[in-house]
Amino acid sequence: MIKLCSVEDDSAVIELRVALSGSMLEVEERIQAVLNEAGVVLSHETLKRFDTDGSPIRMGAIRWSTKGQVQKIYQTPYGEVRLDRHVYQASGGGKTYCPLDMDARIVASTTPLFAKMISHKVANNATTVVQEDLEQNHGRKVSRDYVHRTAEAVGAIAQLKEESWTYETPKLPRPVASVAVGLDGTCMFISEDGWREAMSGTISLYADDGERLHTIYIGGAPEHGKGAFLKRMEHEIAHVKALYPTANSVGLADGAKCNWTFLADHTSFQIIDFWHVAEYLDTAAKALYPNDEKERRQWLEKNRHRLKNDPDAASDIIAQLKETAAGTLPAAAKAEIDGVITYFSNNWMRMNYHFCLCKNLPIGSGVTEAACKTLVKHRLCASGMRWKEHGAGIVLSLRALVLTKDRWSQFWDKVNRFGFSFA
Repeated sequence: MIKLCSVEDDSAVIELRVALSGSMLEVEERIQAVLNEAGVVLSHETLKRFDTDGSPIRMGAIRWSTKGQVQKIYQTPYGEVRLDRHVYQASGGGKTYCPLDMDARIVASTTPLFAKMISHKVANNATTVVQEDLEQNHGRKVSRDYVHRTAEAVGAIAQLKEESWTYETPKLPRPVASVAVGLDGTCMFISEDGWREAMSGTISLYADDGERLHTIYIGGAPEHGKGAFLKRMEHEIAHVKALYPTANSVGLADGAKCNWTFLADHTSFQIIDFWHVAEYLDTAAKALYPNDEKERRQWLEKNRHRLKNDPDAASDIIAQLKETAAGTLPAAAKAEIDGVITYFSNNWMRMNYHFCLCKNLPIGSGVTEAACKTLVKHRLCASGMRWKEHGAGIVLSLRALVLTKDRWSQFWDKVNRFGFSFA
């Protein structure tokens, strides 16, 4: 049982009564239930403080008058709150405006803390899992559709503010010497179109000895072209460059032509992922020494070592393979060698691993490839999942905020300070 004893100035006094008989689990469940009741009562009192007294208000040159108090059901972490609050309309009619909803940072019908809880959970789990978790662990029974709509509203705020809100990097233990930009695609199933490519982008900050200090994650749902995703990448890159103007900038990718065009515009130099190149060396080694595993391994290790330590290694390997291909080789082996030659010829200028290692710069795109899994695959590609482009974009926006250190708390701090509007 709960009783509201008094409300004075900016504080309230409540009285709780909980039966302590029974098992520990039973008592704990009673405690949770009565604390939720207390939360509902206190939330009701708090929400009332954000309402007006019904006086006309002016926004810009427009005078708004109350239409009277209209009841609304607010969802809180503790339960539903029913409240009559003033709703305003301009003298010429049209849309209505609720000062309480704006000033209390209500997300649709949800208080900010509950919206924060739900959207964080949806960033990591399916809505059915979130729905069950809320009921089993928080004593909050809500519909799956409500969970979906709330997360969608928060994701829409994140997308709406992507270009106008910037986020601080966390306090780093050491100065930033270099910035690595990477982007990669991975397939996911879109209901309307089948398998499509979602994008993952990373901006990683490194110390002068090559230690990774921080990574910013950017996700993009499948779209026709990559315009929206690349625009977000450009916004983040510009912000990071402004923070660290003297840092070296390197673009890392695995070979797709469209990625290099973007990276060339935004980084000082570009490097193709060393381990992808090593896979091509392995293909060449198997074609050259199909029946001699020892020779194959020695050739592979030798040339991987050369790529890391000799600035001319890529050109030398091309020349060596061309000479070999001109000799007598089985047709299948020659085709494999020709493929490796083509790959190296198209990318040799991005294989200066010797320079990168001397400068303690990254030579692998593993951070970005891992982002494809953690950002996209783990959340959007579970068995049986089917997405619409809009829904995938919402979840990726939330997930990028959650995965990038300190961003989630900063996002909600900005919501709390500045509010938002979908108008």
